[in-house]
Amino acid sequence: MTANIESKQSGQRLACVDALRGFDMLWIIGGGEIVRSVAKAKPDNRFLGWLSENFDHQWGQFGFYDLIMPLFLFIVGVVMPLAFTKRLEKGESKKEIYKHVIKRVIKLYIFGLIASGHLLTFDITRIHLWTDTLHAIAAGYLVSSILILELRLKWQIIVTVGLLLLYWIIMTLVPIPGVGAGIFEQKTNLALYIDDKVLGHFQEGEGWTYILTNITFVCSVMLGTFAGRILLGTQTEKKKIYQLLLLGILCMMVGKLWGFVFPIIHHIWTSSLVLFAGGLSCLLLVAFYIIIDVLGYKKWILPFTVIGMNAIAVYVATHLFDFKLLGNVLVGGLTKWVGPWDDALKASASLAVVWLILYWMYQKKTFVKI
Repeated sequence: MTANIESKQSGQRLACVDALRGFDMLWIIGGGEIVRSVAKAKPDNRFLGWLSENFDHQWGQFGFYDLIMPLFLFIVGVVMPLAFTKRLEKGESKKEIYKHVIKRVIKLYIFGLIASGHLLTFDITRIHLWTDTLHAIAAGYLVSSILILELRLKWQIIVTVGLLLLYWIIMTLVPIPGVGAGIFEQKTNLALYIDDKVLGHFQEGEGWTYILTNITFVCSVMLGTFAGRILLGTQTEKKKIYQLLLLGILCMMVGKLWGFVFPIIHHIWTSSLVLFAGGLSCLLLVAFYIIIDVLGYKKWILPFTVIGMNAIAVYVATHLFDFKLLGNVLVGGLTKWVGPWDDALKASASLAVVWLILYWMYQKKTFVKI
């Protein structure tokens, strides 16, 4: 999902958004596996061990890997206000925009089924109906589109806060039959119970939840839209930086404090997780903005931009194809010489193959839009 990301103030494309999207996607398509493989090769290194732990999802603990999906949803939201404004300025009706939104949501849902839902197995017993990051984006994008098109900013904020509170109230006060209310354990929580009842064997089955958590997926996207209004607005660079910093710090603080009563848990996308991860995402956005678009240091971002310009395409592709097979063609003969570094070598070669394909697409200006 890409967009022409320009600042109203300068009319120049903001490179920070594409770079941040690519930075986020890097860890999904192979960067995370490289970190874990390197740590595996050096089991006695405490720093690498700690780093590896941050590239895994631990229940009730927030590590770097728990930021990846929220950041993805956040970035989707960043470009939405400007994209819709441009369409309206071109004379498109809301009806036409809604048609575009529905088409995009359907595509995201189908690609999600392909990426993680086993759609292409054509085996009904293996299909997962609601199980992927793209499904979370589809839900968040759909509802956020309605909020942006139909409500003023004040009401968008009120609805977003209301949804966060609503999810908290439901998760805390609605009892699980025969168990009770307010339980946030890995195998016992209301969101998982609802997924079990609604999706049955069509769910992922690994503790991630989607039906009830659609409420907070929307909020993650909406936080991105609030940051996008600031970043892509007409204010001075200084004001944008201050406001983004304030938004990020405030969200992190509220999320952290809320976490004492409603834990920060990635698997069930708690309200505290939305705010804490959204705040971190906002701070990352402002850091990239300062370094890249304000100070003008852009040479280093090419590896990220190449990925970010085709983020959805590479996400689906790496779920469909095992690029290690191509990587092993290049380095398979070396693995016997590198000892415990063989997994790191294979993971690096796989990522290199993916990146080179994306670089070729980038050079050819081939960008897959959804």
